[in-house]
Amino acid sequence: MLKLLNIINKEHNRFVESHPFGDLLQLTDWAQSKRLTGWYSRRIAAGDETGEVLGTAMLLFKKVPKTGSTLCYISRGFVCDFNNRPLVEFMLKESLKIAEDENAYAIKIDPDLPLDEHRNTIEFLKSLGFRHRGLKDGMSKDNIQPRQTMVADIDKDDEELLQSFERNNRTKVRNAARRGTVVYKAGREELGTFVELMKETGERDGFLTRDITYFESMYDHLNPNGHMELFLVKLIPEDVSVSLQEDLVKVEKDIEKAGRKKDSSKKENQLKDLGNRREKLSKQLVEIEVIKQEHPDGVILSGALLAQSGHKAYYLYGASSDSYREYLPNHNMQFAMMKYARDNGAKTYDFGGVSVSPPQDSPHFGLWQFKKVWGTKVSEKIGEFDYVINQPLYTLAEVGVPMFQKGKVKLNQLIRNRKRSR
Repeated sequence: MLKLLNIINKEHNRFVESHPFGDLLQLTDWAQSKRLTGWYSRRIAAGDETGEVLGTAMLLFKKVPKTGSTLCYISRGFVCDFNNRPLVEFMLKESLKIAEDENAYAIKIDPDLPLDEHRNTIEFLKSLGFRHRGLKDGMSKDNIQPRQTMVADIDKDDEELLQSFERNNRTKVRNAARRGTVVYKAGREELGTFVELMKETGERDGFLTRDITYFESMYDHLNPNGHMELFLVKLIPEDVSVSLQEDLVKVEKDIEKAGRKKDSSKKENQLKDLGNRREKLSKQLVEIEVIKQEHPDGVILSGALLAQSGHKAYYLYGASSDSYREYLPNHNMQFAMMKYARDNGAKTYDFGGVSVSPPQDSPHFGLWQFKKVWGTKVSEKIGEFDYVINQPLYTLAEVGVPMFQKGKVKLNQLIRNRKRSR
């Protein structure tokens, strides 16, 4: 017989971290970090008569402006065996009690279940009264969390991990490691540096960024229990200078060796390539001397927030400077974070949402190109489901408000276009 269990936060987190369908977004630490953006939480745990925990759910609530209602969102939940249908029914029944107590107009869930193994679960959830929002594209704004993400298997040694990358990416990772950048785990006091990089990235790529309080809240709630770390990449001018000088010496030797060859056509082409390489290295040496003067202690080029829940690691936020991109700081950083996550018990590394194989003119093409070269595979989940409690409010919130917002955006675009045409 199933019953509600009264467990503490540590027990809840321990279950989520150990469960194959557990997720970072179901941790109590994550729920606490969301309070800054207006969410509050309640949770349930289900078990048998022996007291063994069989399922948990972290219920997030957010008030709907100018109403007395809320939205209930069980992000990446429920955490349970969805083949145990009585258990899922019990989890829904108990969640509904809490949702109705909080005057929620609907319950949203988006379980971390692979589509290829759980297609039948879609019909099962629909039979319980859920509405399936469809198998949307990974970058669709219709879902809260991306349905398609890119996930790499990192449960392997350094060389195996490197070999799992696409060939061109392996070369970039190796080059990045020897070009004078250092990846290090930073403390809370360096979140300001990361936020400045985020602003620079947002301006370059055209997206709005969060202020520092948002990242401080995430760090303060997730870091103490080992669920988040900040990584930064620093360019060390002195190290770069040494590396460039070594490369230049090698090129000079290669030029001397090529000059002794008899085959004039091959010799001429090789000398031309080596000459171009020497010229490029000489320019880089001049540039690095300037960097030495301006940043004698080095300069931060990129950063990222790495999260972890049990055997799953997540690349949450990344940022990089517009300057010195030829030093490939992000490649050094990703490889370092993957190794760090593995050494701390992670078996998979989630790069986040993608639009799968988009056309080259798609705004999501570059993201797909970047995320697919790290030995990743597409992780397709079963999608998002709504259990409607208050139909009129649901229609207003899920249909009316989005239509109004889209109309407002189109109107603003029309006004801007008219002003430009005058």
